[in-house]
Amino acid sequence: MAEVVLENVSKVYNGKNTIIPNINLRLPANQLTVFVGPSGCGKSTLLKLIAGLEEVSGGTIKIKGKDVTHSAPSRRGIAMVFQSYALYPHMTVYENMEFALKIAGSSKERIKTRVSEVAQILQLTPLLDRKPRQLSGGQRQRVAIGRALVREPDVFLLDEPLSNLDAALRVEMRIEIAKIRLHLNATMVYVTHDQVEAMTLADNIVVLRGGVIEQMGPPLDIYHKPANRFVAGFLGSPSMNFIEAQVAQINGSRASFKGEGFIRDYSATVRPDSLKNNENTYIGIRPEHLDVVDSAQAADFTFTALVQEHLGDHGLIYGLIGNSKCVLKVKPMFRVKTADQIFVKIDIQHYHVFDSKEQSVVDYTTRNVSSAKSEEPCQKHTNNPNS
Repeated sequence: MAEVVLENVSKVYNGKNTIIPNINLRLPANQLTVFVGPSGCGKSTLLKLIAGLEEVSGGTIKIKGKDVTHSAPSRRGIAMVFQSYALYPHMTVYENMEFALKIAGSSKERIKTRVSEVAQILQLTPLLDRKPRQLSGGQRQRVAIGRALVREPDVFLLDEPLSNLDAALRVEMRIEIAKIRLHLNATMVYVTHDQVEAMTLADNIVVLRGGVIEQMGPPLDIYHKPANRFVAGFLGSPSMNFIEAQVAQINGSRASFKGEGFIRDYSATVRPDSLKNNENTYIGIRPEHLDVVDSAQAADFTFTALVQEHLGDHGLIYGLIGNSKCVLKVKPMFRVKTADQIFVKIDIQHYHVFDSKEQSVVDYTTRNVSSAKSEEPCQKHTNNPNS
């Protein structure tokens, strides 16, 4: 079981530029873990540390229980797919895929068997005699993945493998990678800034910001139960709406909020003692969880429409609740004009509240929130309060 464990791992360049301050992380065996976050958050650096392409500044990395912190990449039992295909242009698809096995001294029979098996999985068999220039972008990426797969690695690392593809090919390759997983008995670590890839492919997601882990867990857990405003805003397209509010009154685990655009004080269940009277907060609600209603009596807010997008199966209306920019997701036939006033109501099962430090204060145990399976998700150790 190729579990990957990082203990107090840090990365500092030139003795002063800290990319990874201190991370403790366990990546479960035989699961696909996705690192996501904005550019510069440290996700690719973290992958390179696991691969051995970068030296750690501190801490240890273990694969299958073995300390590989200072081991060469070739001795870690890993294979890596990079953002660029990096195929040998003068070699055929077959020759590209067999190259690592030839260097490792595998027999011709073994090489032929492995290349044939992997080519069949990736639907590359008819293309084995072609050279990279004769392939489409999606086919080249499949060859790059196949070149890694033939080695039967314990840990399979993918660094933004789909970022060079157009939108249609990205969708096609996401499906291909999901199908490939059915044939693999390996731990997979996938880096992307694309939240759709993260949500659709991952068993577990690790959300990074500034080299620090903001939250980790199954995709739907993170989507429905974000730990803070950053995570809530990062996952989801369009992102979560954040409505500026102020605590009006607190009664145990019940708090009410007021603000610009509120038709009346909004009441929500929060963790006891998590808020103070008059504290500035944000009510978080995703576009699909704001419902248009007919009257102010049935509504929580007044929404002022600015721009509408028609997307076929649904529409998006961009506008304001008070001074807060918000988005509504509506049925395709719903129409508004600029400056129209719309009455909207929050789905009571899907609100979020973030305190003045932008941490979530909702007691999710009181809500019937959808959740993904969470058997042995990524784990943080407790010796680093910042991770």
